[in-house]
Amino acid sequence: MLTRLIPPPAALLIAMALTYAASRLWPKSTIDWVGLPWLAGALFVAGGGLMLAAVWTLWRAHTTIDPFRPERASHLVTQGIYRISRNPIYLGDALLLTGVAFWLGQPLGLFVLVLFVLFIDRFQIRGEEAALARHFGETFHRYRQQTRRWL
Repeated sequence: MLTRLIPPPAALLIAMALTYAASRLWPKSTIDWVGLPWLAGALFVAGGGLMLAAVWTLWRAHTTIDPFRPERASHLVTQGIYRISRNPIYLGDALLLTGVAFWLGQPLGLFVLVLFVLFIDRFQIRGEEAALARHFGETFHRYRQQTRRWL
């Protein structure tokens, strides 16, 4: 079931805003550790790199990146980063959101991360995968058996 109510990029921004709000509303819950900004930076780089690799792979395959119209996919992309994860863009989103929680030192951000992952999994990925299964049939079924949804 695809939800057109909250697009995935908007869901990510909302989750980031909630994490930021938690850091302002509950400043005493903030963790102050010298390594957190470095860890956050590594997560930003990993998440952004993963997303760029995924988009580049889709672009090279001349297929859509539109999360609302997966049925418009001209090719089932299973190479590159898509050999490791069926949803590397959403995985990259999750890494970015984790990076925000670490950057702010906000443990409640990890709760927001769980909510984000559950939302994307339930209302976006399942719908995308149903559309791809209808569109690509047995080929998608085999891919789904060989490659994990997230990691």
